[in-house]
Amino acid sequence: MAALRLRVGHSAQRNCRFWVNNFEHLWINRRFGWTPAPRQQIEEAYKETSETIVVPRRKTWSKEAVLEALASTVSRDLTAFPHRFQDDPYLSPQTFAESMTYTLTHQSGTSAAKYFISCNPKLFTKDFAEPHIPCLMPEAVPLHLEEVTEEALKERISLRKVSAAVDLHDQLLQVGTAVSMETTHDLLDLICLHCDRDPDREGEPELEDFVEESDKKVKKKKWNVLLSKRTNSTWKENNNAERIFHLLPERDARCYSALIRGMVMHGAYAKAFSCYADMLNARLAPDLHIFNALLSAAFHLRQNSMERRDFLLELLTQMSKQEVQPNLQTFNSVLGSLRHCGVYGKPTSLETLNEMKALGIAPSLTSYYYILQIFNKREHVHESNRFVTVLLQEMMSLLEGQRLTCQGPDDVYFFMTAVKICVAYKDMELAYKVQSVVEFGENWRLLGNPYQQKVFYGNFFSLLCMLEPVDAVLAWYRRHYPSLYYPSHVELGNLLQALDTDSRLDLLPAIWNDIRCLRYDTNASLMEELLSLMSRDRHSPEVQRSFGECALEVQRAFEENKERLGLVLSSTALSNVTALLLRADKTQQAWDMLPLFKSRNRVPREDLMEECLTVCRGGGGSAERAVELVQLSAAFSLSATSRLAKFTLAQFQLTEEQRAVLSDLESAGLAETPVNVHRRT
Repeated sequence: MAALRLRVGHSAQRNCRFWVNNFEHLWINRRFGWTPAPRQQIEEAYKETSETIVVPRRKTWSKEAVLEALASTVSRDLTAFPHRFQDDPYLSPQTFAESMTYTLTHQSGTSAAKYFISCNPKLFTKDFAEPHIPCLMPEAVPLHLEEVTEEALKERISLRKVSAAVDLHDQLLQVGTAVSMETTHDLLDLICLHCDRDPDREGEPELEDFVEESDKKVKKKKWNVLLSKRTNSTWKENNNAERIFHLLPERDARCYSALIRGMVMHGAYAKAFSCYADMLNARLAPDLHIFNALLSAAFHLRQNSMERRDFLLELLTQMSKQEVQPNLQTFNSVLGSLRHCGVYGKPTSLETLNEMKALGIAPSLTSYYYILQIFNKREHVHESNRFVTVLLQEMMSLLEGQRLTCQGPDDVYFFMTAVKICVAYKDMELAYKVQSVVEFGENWRLLGNPYQQKVFYGNFFSLLCMLEPVDAVLAWYRRHYPSLYYPSHVELGNLLQALDTDSRLDLLPAIWNDIRCLRYDTNASLMEELLSLMSRDRHSPEVQRSFGECALEVQRAFEENKERLGLVLSSTALSNVTALLLRADKTQQAWDMLPLFKSRNRVPREDLMEECLTVCRGGGGSAERAVELVQLSAAFSLSATSRLAKFTLAQFQLTEEQRAVLSDLESAGLAETPVNVHRRT
């Protein structure tokens, strides 16, 4: 019995192994009806597939891969403040001035920290950051090689110690040690780049002397000198770069290249072209970098627009003869110089774009910016000259849907110039295309610094207020304020005009709240315009009540800033506040405003006096108060005094004494000798 069970078990095991090994073949035969040709093809394909299996190599991820993946899942939050303001919610700016102050404070603290780290690198030896962040570690590293060797010179060059490198180079020449040409090239590049000055500890002795001075005038003078030294790094005559260059026994094209590019960078344009002429006389072939530098500075050597254009073409001809292939920077240098060639630069700039297209070089934002500047002259902004909008339309078509990267320092001026053109020619459709390119991906980073961003959004918002319905204006406004955009008082005035154009004055109280948050409740003209719009027409009782509350807040803002800023309510503004209070059924507060006209030498409007009498007649006042209004009108010598007196005599129950006074005012037009009031509107 046991032997039988063992035999049955072996048989079942063999059958299972057979079915497992032939399951795929059986399934193929089932699908293709047991035909031999398809079965043979599938078997061959299966054999080839099994033979070409390649095990993939292990993927090596960077240390920032997880952070990058998480960042890609989060889009830009338009309702949040910029990241630099999120450390302390109390410091969230409410105005553009505050945002600039906080930004500059942040940059000042960063600069101070970098200066302290560069002066005391030994205090910062531990690195706790994971992954390593090089910008948080000290850049200045102490010298390890003190002997007079070429290796020590290379170390000083790599650490960007200009003065130390020049001194060590002179010591090597004094002891008769020859310096290799490669090291000399690096030294000349360093000196020309930093204009023969140390980049890190620049101006430190003068700053210490400036702090120790006690005389304020001397302090101011030294501070201005210090600023000029820091900002205007001009090329000095016979500096260390020229001295080392003339000491070389043999000069190659790389030496001339360093010197010419340094001269162009630091404003010595005539000397750069003189050095270029010496290079040609020495029968050396200039490289691409030399031509790029000379093309960007060519317009400085010619006064006439035509001469500048011809000089540029001459340089390009020489470049062609030298068989030097241009790059993007070459064409940008040409376009940048053509901006100074007047009308002669327009056809040449279009030819330059065609040449870029022929060579397969895609223009950058800097190229487009220069083209717009060439064709968008301020004196030619006219509806009949819209070729610049055609160019901008084509540029937007090329840039649409692209993730842009910064390829030059002038890239940040393109979008600001583009939206200014849209405003000049009142082209809303084109402005929407510019905004769509800006908001695609991370292209908004190319708007530039906070001031350039304000210019871009401010111009776009002004164009919206001018051409779009108020719903579209408010939708854009609520989406971008205060996360990206702080409107100025001029732009808020444009918003008020847009509300007036679309008859949406019921939204004025909400705009007043934004005016207070933006700290523009100190702007008298903006608040007077707000009062004028609210008091011009009559509205529903609910709207009038909100207008009355808003008028009280405006009047309170004037009173709070009266002593500090000297703000005073004009006659028109005071009349508007009183009228709004009357319409909002705040009668007592309106009566309290009337004595302010006389105490502040303000003349009320005639229609305001009539409106006050109407309120008195409707039960909002007494006959005695009506007589006081007529006497106040007479005190200001208003022409409506007699008419007001007649209305009061007919509509109010008066005493004999009051009737006698009003009868005199009705007949003579004056109650007493007029008060000598200086009228101001």
